Amino acid sequence: MLGYHGCDCAVADQLLAGEPFKPSANDYDWLGGGIYFWEANPQRGLAFAERAAKRPKATIKTPAVVGAIIDLGACLDLTTMNGVATVREAHANLAQRMAKAATPMPVNQDTLRRQLDRAVIEQAHLIYDTMGARIDSVRGVFTEGRPIYDGSGFDEETHVQIAIRNPDCIKGVFRVPKAHLGR
Repeated sequence: MLGYHGCDCAVADQLLAGEPFKPSANDYDWLGGGIYFWEANPQRGLAFAERAAKRPKATIKTPAVVGAIIDLGACLDLTTMNGVATVREAHANLAQRMAKAATPMPVNQDTLRRQLDRAVIEQAHLIYDTMGARIDSVRGVFTEGRPIYDGSGFDEETHVQIAIRNPDCIKGVFRVPKAHLGR
């Protein structure tokens, strides 16, 4: 599959030269720690980089996007019944663990800052690690933005996002042609 990673132009050049991706480790990353990609959506990857460049203390100065050829490997896919069941079980396991430790559960702050979701996904990784297995990637649908028309069930920025935990799943990196960016 093809994934797209929004970043700074200097980082894009490093990735294209063979440098490894740096996994995200924010406490609010909804799919847990990993290297984040937009599935089949180079324009969304670039839009992310452009928005990030406008934030205070932005590390992105010149927005760019790189494409990657990805093999999801052992994927925790939240668009499947098995994936949903796994995450539901991880949530119950996390709640039990937190109650035992008399520690409050994390809370999602909003649709973008999702500390609870991250903790649950990380708990799923822990469960798999304990069983001697691993999750290489996590894939989920992210609904975002305004409805595309009155009464719509479709939102303008909905996308499929992937977090790659095992960098060996990234088979190659490529420069995205400007024509694919609508420019």
